[in-house]
Amino acid sequence: MAISNIQETLLMYTKQKAMINNKLSDVMFNMTAAAREEAELQDKYNQKERYYYYQYNGNAELQDEYQEVMEQLLKEHEFDLANIQSWESELETDKNNYETRLNIISQYESSWQKLLSTNIKNDFTYGGASQG
Repeated sequence: MAISNIQETLLMYTKQKAMINNKLSDVMFNMTAAAREEAELQDKYNQKERYYYYQYNGNAELQDEYQEVMEQLLKEHEFDLANIQSWESELETDKNNYETRLNIISQYESSWQKLLSTNIKNDFTYGGASQG
């Protein structure tokens, strides 16, 4: 009976690990999406920067306007970048939490596996000794 209870406990840990691994996979997917979004944001910023450079370049009368446009563009870019970095930071925290939970469950699982092994060995030994 004790062995079946230990096996049920081990199955519970296996199920918990599977659920956490699934959540961890989702977080890792979102981290990849965030990195891609950050790269796309940087690319769009670079394109706009080049566009405005060529639009205003060579015209001394428009240099003040160019500076204002570039400052606004930079502010918008930094704001968008800060939002993505905030999301990445949250994802990193989630990832660390899930990995910690996974390690703790793995340690519990390991101790229960040792207990199961000991119980099976003891049952086998007692069973073999009583037949002799």
